Amino acid sequence: MVFLTAPLRLRSRLTDRFWRVQDVLRYARLWINRIEAASQEHSMNYRRFISNLIKCQVELNRKVLADLAIYEPKTFKSLAALAQRRGHEGLAAALGDGKEPQGVFSRVVYYW
Repeated sequence: MVFLTAPLRLRSRLTDRFWRVQDVLRYARLWINRIEAASQEHSMNYRRFISNLIKCQVELNRKVLADLAIYEPKTFKSLAALAQRRGHEGLAAALGDGKEPQGVFSRVVYYW
């Protein structure tokens, strides 16, 4: 594509930037919808699922979680079980005797 003047080039770049941002936002909404649908299969809503994963310090972004929900349902099921367990027990109950419960991992560091 040939741009004869600077205003035409600028106009084309601004629209390209707009659509690039729209693509990113569209994919983010898609990932959130997929995670929400998969978490509802395991009787959790999206916000509780994400907040419990953050409490467990699972550092997977939404794109990876959406891919796991589609292509690795057993892995997503184990993440949902981990989030449910952390939600039921809570951090204080999980660390009541200083030990992690079976199957729950965290990065709690003790400074003595």
